[in-house]
Amino acid sequence: MIKKLLLAVATLVASMGFAFAQVDVNKADAAALDSVKGVGPAMSKTIIDERTKAGPFKDWADFQKRVKGVADKRATQLSKAGLQVNGQSKEGAPMTATAPKADKTDMKAAKPAKMGAKPADMKAKPEAGKSAS
Repeated sequence: MIKKLLLAVATLVASMGFAFAQVDVNKADAAALDSVKGVGPAMSKTIIDERTKAGPFKDWADFQKRVKGVADKRATQLSKAGLQVNGQSKEGAPMTATAPKADKTDMKAAKPAKMGAKPADMKAKPEAGKSAS
C-alpha cells in the first residue's frame, strides 16, 4: 500500500514537471517535442524535417505556414501546452499550464495512512479476487 502511495505521488510530481516545461521548436529533439500535449510522433517528425530542410522557424506565423495542420487554434493550444518558437509563446495564448487531473480510481488506491496508525495497521490487505503486490 505504501509503495502504491509513493508511486502515485511520484507520478503526480513527474507529470507536473512536464506540464510546466517549455519546449522550443528550434532546439528540441523528437522526444522533447513528443512531451508537449498535442504533439505526437508524426508532428514531431514533420517539425524536425521542415527545420532541417528550410532552417529554424522565425516566428509562429512561419511555423504555422511550414507545418501542415497547425492553424491559429491549434497553435494557441500548443503554445498553452508549452511549445515555443524562438523562446516566444503564441500571442493570445497565456501560459496557463495545469497539472493533469488525477484519475478517481487512482485516488481510491492511494488513501493516506491514518495519523497515529501502528505499522501493523498499515499492512495492505488483499481485496477479494486480487493478489497482494
